[in-house]
Amino acid sequence: MKKLLLIGCLILITACQSADSTPASESTPTATLLPTPVPATATPTFPPAPTDTPIPAPPPFFFTEEFDTPSTFWQFFQTGGTDAPLTTFENGQLRVDIPSADTWHLGIHNAHSYANVFVRAKISASASGSVGLVCRYNETEGWFEFNIASDGSYSALLGQWLAPGIAKYIPLATNGSNLVNVGNINSEIGLSCKDNFMNLYVNETLLRRLDITNYGLTEGNIGITAASYKESPMIVFFEWVKVSEE
Repeated sequence: MKKLLLIGCLILITACQSADSTPASESTPTATLLPTPVPATATPTFPPAPTDTPIPAPPPFFFTEEFDTPSTFWQFFQTGGTDAPLTTFENGQLRVDIPSADTWHLGIHNAHSYANVFVRAKISASASGSVGLVCRYNETEGWFEFNIASDGSYSALLGQWLAPGIAKYIPLATNGSNLVNVGNINSEIGLSCKDNFMNLYVNETLLRRLDITNYGLTEGNIGITAASYKESPMIVFFEWVKVSEE
């Protein structure tokens, strides 16, 4: 009887062990699919477009330069002298400082070329040189000048470049006049180049009329001049320059 009971228990234990030994089925893990990240779209950056410097429009063919603002149409040259003149636009005037003796300063307005033209200027200068006007300036052929000096004299010249910074001057006329004040220069001067004649004016009065037929200059730019003599420094002010017909 005990054997039967023992055998029954063994069978029961074996059955229990068999049941327990069966591995529990593992649940299959479910993969969680994360959304594919969309790359952020960066705002493209571009280098700034180059800004072209505006080219100033030239003045009218006939005009008045009052020197209120600097102008790119003036081009300045020096001949002679040990130090370079300083040109500045200030207080509605063009100021020329010439620091050394025997220095010639030439300013050419290159916006237009003229055959017949009347150039006037209101000027003041210290008593140590001359100031003047230019017509029919041509870099290769030459130019005409009219100058008045602080010693009471005036001159008409034919200028020509021999090399950069080196010019020669041929006198066309030179004299003294009571129309040209002695000492500090404070005058209105005028230069007319029309056909075959050059007319020189001081304070709206005709000073001299010259025949320029034989010099071959028929057209060119207008300009201004200032020169120191033995004394220096010299300071010149151009209050305005007017370019007109006769």
